[in-house]
Amino acid sequence: MANKVTHPIMFQGDLKKQGPYFEGWYFKSVSADEKTVLSLIPGISLTEEDPHCFIQYSYVHSGEALEKELRTGYIRYPLSAFQYNQTPFVLKVGNSVFSETLVSVHLEEDDFRIEGILKLGPFQAVKRTPMSPSIMGFFAYIPNMECYHGVISMNHAIDGTVAIGTKTRDFTGGKGYLEKDWGTSFPEEYVWIQCNHFRDEGTSLFFSVAKIPFRGSSFEGFICNFIVEGEEYRFATYNRSKFTLGLLTDDRIEIEVSHASASLTICAEVLHGGALLAPTEQGMNKLIKEGLSGIVTVDFSDKKTGKNYHDVGNVAGIEVVR
Repeated sequence: MANKVTHPIMFQGDLKKQGPYFEGWYFKSVSADEKTVLSLIPGISLTEEDPHCFIQYSYVHSGEALEKELRTGYIRYPLSAFQYNQTPFVLKVGNSVFSETLVSVHLEEDDFRIEGILKLGPFQAVKRTPMSPSIMGFFAYIPNMECYHGVISMNHAIDGTVAIGTKTRDFTGGKGYLEKDWGTSFPEEYVWIQCNHFRDEGTSLFFSVAKIPFRGSSFEGFICNFIVEGEEYRFATYNRSKFTLGLLTDDRIEIEVSHASASLTICAEVLHGGALLAPTEQGMNKLIKEGLSGIVTVDFSDKKTGKNYHDVGNVAGIEVVR
């Protein structure tokens, strides 16, 4: 059987154990014209008072004359509605199915429905080594961390249509992203940025910085993965990269990350935020705001080759929790 540490898409938890515990997969899909963004988060919350599974969704559509449709929701299911297979990975929550090749979603909430099938193209995985088995580096091996993170696909093709509300949205030729989190709670403070819609189609970005409790104390840990022209650059606490915060407000972030061979400046602007629920040790009860269609400007410098790169990305996912 594949190793859970090196295959974060697999279910990392144990349904027989008492919580607090959460696990959630984040499937983001963006239409080819970048006007429709649908994020689906199937997951599980194990607490003594309220064990259940769920599918959380966030949806934004940019219509004519700058009008926006925006909707988020959280649909609860009993624990018995959570079923999974590890290899090949398949997750079923209620009537919806999530795998490495497709998402089949069937959600109803009051008079609103999301229904359809999306085929997922080959995943763009992050680089792994024995010392760095996932995006978390050697921290992936350390037990009892508050929150573990996995980036499963920085970028992949999607095809299909989804009925959302009274409209059918076409995602054919669009792009997807997939990550996940698991543990006992989300960090108390964090910033998260994700974008794979730059002018250069092959460019993609993941960034996260958080206050991380560790052995009775805490430290500020960050990870940034940047793919440009087929090359992957990793900036992280665990590989001795440096992190500088230039500006942090609720709707704008400016940061710089660097190591001996490269540096990257990121300016992110939050637009059109929707409310989502995040896990604490008491359950899925922390309200956070996720920007679904933010703008990210990147300036990258490869110190070895002297090459510079500038680009602007749209429909970025951005969260600021502090």
